[in-house]
Amino acid sequence: MPIRIPDNLPARKTLEDEGVNVMDSSRAERQDIRALEFGLLNLMPNKERTETQFARLIGATPLQINLSLVRVTDHQSKNTPEDYLNTFYQTWDEVKERKFDGFIVTGAPIANMPFEEVRYWPEMLEIMEWTRTNVHHTMFICWGAQAALHHFHGARRYRMDEKAFGVFRHKVIGQRSPFLRGLSDSPMIPVSRYNDIDRASLGDNLEVLIDNDEIGLCMLGDRNERAVYFLNHLEYDNRSLADEYERDIKAGLDTPPPQNLFPNGDTSAEPENRWRSHAHLLFQNWINEIYQTTPFDLGKIGTQ
Repeated sequence: MPIRIPDNLPARKTLEDEGVNVMDSSRAERQDIRALEFGLLNLMPNKERTETQFARLIGATPLQINLSLVRVTDHQSKNTPEDYLNTFYQTWDEVKERKFDGFIVTGAPIANMPFEEVRYWPEMLEIMEWTRTNVHHTMFICWGAQAALHHFHGARRYRMDEKAFGVFRHKVIGQRSPFLRGLSDSPMIPVSRYNDIDRASLGDNLEVLIDNDEIGLCMLGDRNERAVYFLNHLEYDNRSLADEYERDIKAGLDTPPPQNLFPNGDTSAEPENRWRSHAHLLFQNWINEIYQTTPFDLGKIGTQ
């Protein structure tokens, strides 16, 4: 690889234990190359788990990548200590003058709330507009994808009859997309959402790349906005869905077990990971495409 992250970030030890080559500041400064600049706007409550999941995938490339952790400015986290955020994260106000080769906007646990009622929605609008001029290519995930489709394309989302929850077989539609090179025809992908996008509201500028006839759209490409929208969760680790299920049960919710996750449907067994290779391949394709097309001069991003 390597990936460059803050030296004392807790995710570092997890990644190093998994064999991911993490670069420290002094080593990075000795390399006479133009590292790729990536940002992760982390909207999830469990910041540490989410940053580890994405760093794991970004870090599996032979290219040097500087990963900046970003949070919205107008939001007080209830789940992550402020000193942790101050140590490892920058607010969007602090990075908005910068340019990024790649930028990820995560999901957020506010699926049932209208976009305009989200407290930090005004800042999200600014961030989404900012990606047009300051980011070479953006990946919007889950709620982030729904928000961006709503903002850029006026796409309508609707609540499904029941939550899509589990690991589902999908169909690769956009075989010619550089982001999908090498993916099997029917990858298994983790899903956890109540909402889908009304296909009739999608414009001609969007290309469906991965789909599922029963639970809906998974991935769309957008050349005009230099973006992809991924409605599901290839970044999830083995226990992401299982832990969500256990939280629901402890809260007294009548949530059925995630489909196709536990061996033989036994919720006491350790979940099987059947999507890891697809996750790595998708992210490596995305990073490679960015590397091949981004300007060498960071200042020219958004102008070409």
